[in-house]
Amino acid sequence: MPVLRGAVTFSRFRVEHAKEAPSDIKRWLTRGLKAHAFEPIDRRSEDDRAAGFVELENADAVDFSAGRVFYGEYALFSFRIDSLKVPAAAMKAELAKWSANFEQENDRPASRGEKTQAKAQIKQMLRTRATPRTNVLDVSWNQTTQQMQIWAASRKVVEEIIIALENALSLKFVGLTPAAIAQTSGLDEGALGPTAELIGMDLPATAEVAHGEA
Repeated sequence: MPVLRGAVTFSRFRVEHAKEAPSDIKRWLTRGLKAHAFEPIDRRSEDDRAAGFVELENADAVDFSAGRVFYGEYALFSFRIDSLKVPAAAMKAELAKWSANFEQENDRPASRGEKTQAKAQIKQMLRTRATPRTNVLDVSWNQTTQQMQIWAASRKVVEEIIIALENALSLKFVGLTPAAIAQTSGLDEGALGPTAELIGMDLPATAEVAHGEA
């Protein structure tokens, strides 16, 4: 849990309600999270991925009681992604074993149709045995400042979590990048350039930093 470990890799956003803000924030948020909660992969299906919201301190819990979501001015929860993949090497080995047994028992090699059917059965067997890979990303939402931090390094994953939150809670997100903050504050983007203290030298007011080969 990056939030509890003090990890520093996150994306920060300002949160806005697409509609009028609900009167009962706690009830609204917990209901929204529960409606889009994580559900495990159905191993009998063809699905190889599952994603949804879980509680911060227990990636298997989806009750979302207010006491497990709200910590002071913060709402804390997580987004869980499970992926299930049958190793190609295991699939190849099992199919080769089946083919050898079939030929020994029937005095002939298996037909293409028989191999296709066997392959599907072997894949299902291996799916049942396989352990899903789990990735849990934390989300912290300050209810006072309306700033949200998504503790994930992958931009693709951050976007997936944002879309899930938009669907669950009808929210809008504004990225709090330095350029966006400067624009909101009415600052010139030029003020975001490197300072003399950062470069380690005195820079004239109009100087530019040159990048060349060492």
